[in-house]
Amino acid sequence: MEEIGADASSIMAPLAKWKTEFGKAFQFYLDKSTPLPVHRWLGTLAVAVVYVLRVYYIEGFYIISYGLGIYILNLLIGFLSPKVDPELEALDGASLPTKESDEFRPFIRRLPEFKFWYAMTKAFMVAFLMTFFSLFDVPVFWPILLCYWIVLFALTMKRQIMHMIKYKYVPFNIGKQIYGRSKSPSAGDSPVHRG
Repeated sequence: MEEIGADASSIMAPLAKWKTEFGKAFQFYLDKSTPLPVHRWLGTLAVAVVYVLRVYYIEGFYIISYGLGIYILNLLIGFLSPKVDPELEALDGASLPTKESDEFRPFIRRLPEFKFWYAMTKAFMVAFLMTFFSLFDVPVFWPILLCYWIVLFALTMKRQIMHMIKYKYVPFNIGKQIYGRSKSPSAGDSPVHRG
């Protein structure tokens, strides 16, 4: 009996070591990609194109694509939503600043950009792997699914945009805001005294 346990542990030890080393290497490269959002999103775009081409050429797995679209829509809503919902905050008595004298609070997303990117990339990879199993190729009339997804997207985005307008927040940072500058002469404009 002890020999069987020893054999199983001797087989599992290298597997556990490999899993740990792979996890460390994966986390290392994930950490290195954090300050490179353009490169990350280009990589995700490449994965998405490969997935779309695979689905297009094998003419199947439309239900997987529909599920992927719903999941991405859900991620997008989290990415565009504030961490603390102003509707719930207004019920508690606290609200967003309405006057200049109120405290400034920056927009904090419910789903940060890095987590949004990571979840979206994983979703495309999982969907791509699912296309290799015929079990997931459920026959459906894909134009109906596409129309339904477009309607769902339009209604969801309309609701999100109305929420953004009502509570006056913009989920994107478009550079550093510059508030009214005072006009002062630059160093080159000042008169030079020669004596």
